[in-house]
Amino acid sequence: VLRTARKVFIPLAVGGGIRSVADARSILTSGADKISVNTAAVEDPKLITQLSEEFGSQAVVLAIDARREENHWQVFTYGGRKRENLSAVEWAVEGEARGAGEILLTSMDCDGTEKGFDCQLTRAISSAVKIPVIASGGAGTPEHFAQVLTDGRADAALAASMFHYGKVRVADLKAYLKGQRIPVRL
Repeated sequence: VLRTARKVFIPLAVGGGIRSVADARSILTSGADKISVNTAAVEDPKLITQLSEEFGSQAVVLAIDARREENHWQVFTYGGRKRENLSAVEWAVEGEARGAGEILLTSMDCDGTEKGFDCQLTRAISSAVKIPVIASGGAGTPEHFAQVLTDGRADAALAASMFHYGKVRVADLKAYLKGQRIPVRL
């Protein structure tokens, strides 16, 4: 983490395998600005509070992997492999109450499709909490970003494959969003 933190000049969030305050401390003292928890937080919700009390809510990101089931969204853990008996909206509200400072929301239904974010899911979560919601899963075009940032009410959005495979350049996405009157840092 430290090597990466020295080379990038953006907030660095690290997730995966963080199961305790000690794990988080190791990551944060190595140069990360934030830690992200998902499975460990579902298995022990007190972990969110412990992390928030120790490092501040601004350093705690609650990652939620959600999949639609009939008329609601269910939480999944272990990289989307295990269905939890937990509503994504209710879990977001609880996570905020326990001290999470942001939510990283991944639509398991849209992830990897490049057909657009799940704006309905994002809007449901954003409407239920006061903390920032980062939309993930489904980005394929600049228009998808504009849609989730407006219709989906996301505070931020992320993408991977469309950038990794050179389909869209970050500078072009920012220029498009600015043209749509969506605030971006250039």
